[in-house]
Amino acid sequence: MSMRRFRSNPKTLGDVNMVTEELKNLYYKRLLPIEKYYSFHHFHSPSYEDADFDNKPMVLVMGQYSTGKTTFIRYLVEQDFPGSRVGPEPTTDCFTALMHGETEGIIPGNALTVDPKKPFRNLDPFGNAFLNRFQCAQMPNKVLESISIIDTPGILTAAKRKLSRGYDFPAVLRWFAERVDRIILLFDAHKLEFSDELTRAFGALLGYEDKLRVVLNKADRVDSQQLMRVYGALMWSLGKVFRTPEILRVYIGSFWSEPRQTCDHYQLIELEEEDLLTDIRNLPRNAAVRRLNDLVKRARLVRAHAHIISYLKQEMPTIFCKESKKHNLIYQLPVIFTKIQQQQRVPAGDFPDCTKMQEKLLGQDFSKFKTLKPSLMASLDKLLSTDIATLVPLLQQQELRKKSLHGMLDGEFLGTFRPEHFRRDPFKEFRDDESCEADFDEWAVEKYKPKYDEIFYNLSPNEGKLSGTKVREWMTSTLLPNSVLAQVWRLSDVDGDGMLDNEEFALAVHLIEGKLEGHWLPRELPAHLVPPSKRLSSASDDE
Repeated sequence: MSMRRFRSNPKTLGDVNMVTEELKNLYYKRLLPIEKYYSFHHFHSPSYEDADFDNKPMVLVMGQYSTGKTTFIRYLVEQDFPGSRVGPEPTTDCFTALMHGETEGIIPGNALTVDPKKPFRNLDPFGNAFLNRFQCAQMPNKVLESISIIDTPGILTAAKRKLSRGYDFPAVLRWFAERVDRIILLFDAHKLEFSDELTRAFGALLGYEDKLRVVLNKADRVDSQQLMRVYGALMWSLGKVFRTPEILRVYIGSFWSEPRQTCDHYQLIELEEEDLLTDIRNLPRNAAVRRLNDLVKRARLVRAHAHIISYLKQEMPTIFCKESKKHNLIYQLPVIFTKIQQQQRVPAGDFPDCTKMQEKLLGQDFSKFKTLKPSLMASLDKLLSTDIATLVPLLQQQELRKKSLHGMLDGEFLGTFRPEHFRRDPFKEFRDDESCEADFDEWAVEKYKPKYDEIFYNLSPNEGKLSGTKVREWMTSTLLPNSVLAQVWRLSDVDGDGMLDNEEFALAVHLIEGKLEGHWLPRELPAHLVPPSKRLSSASDDE
C-alpha cells in the first residue's frame, strides 16, 4: 500500500492538532481544577493526561469466546500479531493493545502504566491481577499507524460463570469504553448466547452506545432463514439490555481473510463488510470531534458531581449524629438528584448512576466535602457555553477537507475496479537499490505462467488486456472477501491503466493462490514479483 494512502493532508492534520491542543488547554485550565477540588476521580474516572489527547484513535474489540475477535483483528491488520492465538476454546486471556512500533515485541502491563507516552497510566489502580493480564503488542503495520486496537479476553458463557478473573472485568471494560473511539461487539451467528458476564459487560458500556457497533459474525455459516431468526433474536436481546429508543447498528458479515462459504446472502455480507470498514476507516478523521464530545460529556458529569457533593456537605450536621445523617442522605440520594435537577437546572442525563454513586459514598467522609466555589463553577460554565463554541469553526474547516483524506484499511480498495480509482505505479515512487538489482532476478511467477495464460485467454482479452469487469467476475468466483480481492487488483495492476495484461493477470492469479493456501498478501509488491516488462518500463521512467 502506497505510503501516500496513509498520510493525512497536512492542513487537515494541522487543524486536528490545533483542536487537540485547545481541548488539552481547556481541560487543564477549566476542568481539572474543579475535578481536584471535588475529588472527582474518587467517584468516577481518573483525570486525563497528555496521552489521552495525543493518542491515536482506539478500537475496542470484545465478545464471547470463539466469536472471532482475534481473527477479526488479523483481518483488519492483514497479519499475525505477537501473542495472538486462534481456536474454539478461550484462547485470549489478556487485554492486548495493538500499537504501531518500529520493531515487533510485547510490552507487559506494569511497564505500560509507567510510560507517559502510552494512554494506560491510569490502569494502575486495577492491580497486579489485571496488569499481569494486560500487554501491548507493538509491530510495524500501516493500519496501526492510524489507529490502535484493543483485543479483549473472551466473555465467559453461562457454564463458566463461576470462574473468577481476579479483577473487576466490567470496570476495566468501562475504563476502555470511556477512552476508545469505537467499540466492536462480536456475536457468533450459529452460537448466540447471553451469559451473566456478558450482561455485566453490557452494563459497563451503558452511556457509550454511540461508540458501539455490533457484528453478527460467521454469517456465511447459516442459511438465510436461520440468519433472519438469529438476527431477530439478537436485536430483541440487545433491546432488553440497552433500553434505548435508538436501534443499535448490527453488521452482518464473515470477517476473516479466507474464502467464504456460498450462501444466498453473500452480496449482503459484502455490502455490510464495506460499511463497517468505512466506519472504522473514518475514525482518524473524526478523532478531534470524538475528543470534543467526550470532554463535553465529562464536563457535564463534573458539574453534576460538584452540585451533589456541595448539597451533601450543606446537609451534614456540624457536631452530632454525623454517621446516621450520612446514611440517611445516601438512602435519599435519588430524591436529592431530583432536587438538584429542579433547583440548579442540571439535566437528568448529566447525573451519574445513582446506585453506583451510593456505593462510592459509603466509604467517604462527608465532613471533608466542599461547598460550591463560585469562581470554579463560573469557569466550568464558561467552558460549556463559550470556550467549546470557539472550537466549532476549526472542526468545520476540518470537515470541509475530509475528502482529501484517504483511508487506511484494505477496505478502501473495494472501489478499485472503478475507473476513478486507477492509480499510478507504486514502484515509480518508492524504489531502492534492492529493487534495481532485482530487475535481473528471475520472475517468481514465470514457471506457473502457462496455466495462468490458459485462464487469461479463456476470458477473451481485448487487444491483449482484460478489463476490470472481466477480472472482477473471475476473481469473485474464488469466494475471497472483496477487500482481499481489491488488494490483489491493486498489486497486480502495476501500470495503473485499469486493465490487466497476461503478465499482470498471471501475477493476480499467483497472489490469489497464495492467499488460498493461507499466506498473507504483501502490502507492497516485492521486487521478485514485479512482471519483467513492468520492471523495464519502470526503470526507463525513472531515467
